[in-house]
Amino acid sequence: MDSRSHTHVTAALRLCLHALLAGLLALVVVRAVGEGAADTAAVVAVTLLTAALYAAGAVRSSSVQPKDSVQPKNSARPGTSVQPGTRAGAWWLGGLWVLWAALLVLSPDALWVAFPLYFLQLHFLPMRWALPAVVVTAAAAITSFVVHRQEIEPGAFIGPLIGAAVAVATVLGYDALFRESERRRELIVELVATRADLAEAERTAGTLAERERLAREIHDTLAQGLSSIQLLLRAAERSLPENAPATPHVRAAREAAQANLAEARSFVRALTPPDLEHGSLAAALERLCARTTAPELAVRFAVSGTPVELPTPYEVALLRTAQSALANTVRHAEARRAEITLSFMDTSVALDVVDDGRGFAPSGAPVPERGTGGDGGFGLPAMRARAGSLGGALSVESAPGQGTAVALTLPLPDTEAERAA
Repeated sequence: MDSRSHTHVTAALRLCLHALLAGLLALVVVRAVGEGAADTAAVVAVTLLTAALYAAGAVRSSSVQPKDSVQPKNSARPGTSVQPGTRAGAWWLGGLWVLWAALLVLSPDALWVAFPLYFLQLHFLPMRWALPAVVVTAAAAITSFVVHRQEIEPGAFIGPLIGAAVAVATVLGYDALFRESERRRELIVELVATRADLAEAERTAGTLAERERLAREIHDTLAQGLSSIQLLLRAAERSLPENAPATPHVRAAREAAQANLAEARSFVRALTPPDLEHGSLAAALERLCARTTAPELAVRFAVSGTPVELPTPYEVALLRTAQSALANTVRHAEARRAEITLSFMDTSVALDVVDDGRGFAPSGAPVPERGTGGDGGFGLPAMRARAGSLGGALSVESAPGQGTAVALTLPLPDTEAERAA
């Protein structure tokens, strides 16, 4: 039940209560006038005062409550309202009760007005006060019947008590249904928001995966092919005599290949992950350490050796491995310190992610990626697959209580060919 449906239901219940109270007050006046009692004028006057006070509260309630807003907890109960739980509402309800008590003294027919009063008391007062108020109202109605009729009948007790029980059961049942509908509404809103987040996450993951795939394909095919063509044309140009007729054509072909290679590399750079778009791999890893937060966890980053320019697939593999390993540290290791080290060596580049957390047994099940329910475990296989696709190796060293060290080593590409390209 959404807020609009709830508003429609409570509005209908208010109208029913208005009509019930108006009809019962009209019955009191009609019976008094029809019987020609001596106190008819007093009955009419008190009845009109009661109706006027009730109408004033009803008009004020409708003017202060938004049409389509979700009502407070007390206003989920059927009835009218000045405002439930406020001092003005309590005084208004007290004034109605006093006028009704005066009407009880004048006319025995006023006892039927007790039924709508039950709902008003249950609506305006906290339950610990509403229930005693309902009991007092029922007792007043019973007393009025006995005093006016000068006899004790079972119906004098059963009628007001059954009316009070029905009112209490109706209000409590309505409250329970409303709370349940609110819980379901909140659950539906949460599920819709979660589904939207999951869809957005899937789109983002798919976009990043496709960007990485395209970058890898362009680098491994077009860029490498153009680089080889350029090297072959450079060698051909050197082997030709300086005044050979083919030399200008070879030079033009080599320059075209060089221009296209630069264009292909610009495409690769454009398709790199966002963390690599605004700086080097070292800068991306440093930002990763800076934005990684966990209770009592300090993350540091260090670079060893002389940095060299790496192909995009290498940078992506190193960055993704660091992200996955550091995510495992934050989620599962309960570590106080973690350090990421990027090492450039003569023939290889290495990434080490070390923490002082609780560790695990590498020979057992892999570290779960999500929670502790065992439905994850794809982190380490994904790292190994990424390392294997580039001819590298991933090693994991850990033991319970002794922290974890994840090391990714990738062989550097042919530096001489890269420089020539």
